Amino acid sequence: MNKQELVDAVAAATGASKAATGEAIDAFIEVVTDTVTSGETVQLIGFGSFSTGARAARVGRNPATGAEMQIAAAKTVKFSAGKAFKDAVNR
Repeated sequence: MNKQELVDAVAAATGASKAATGEAIDAFIEVVTDTVTSGETVQLIGFGSFSTGARAARVGRNPATGAEMQIAAAKTVKFSAGKAFKDAVNR
């Protein structure tokens, strides 16, 4: 499902217009992005939580040449599914 299909499905489920639903989904994405970027966690009980993680610097290999290369440390985004979401998927 892509973003437009999500907008269509949510609009159909709520009876709201597609334009209003699209704006609401865009606002949700923006708020989650801003919150996680600032280092906080977004927790939606039953669905899951979005948070940041850290990946340490490490040595990797260039697959084309086999030469070793340094891979810099990086922040990552983590999503942990909530119990209700996991249970729904595993039914």
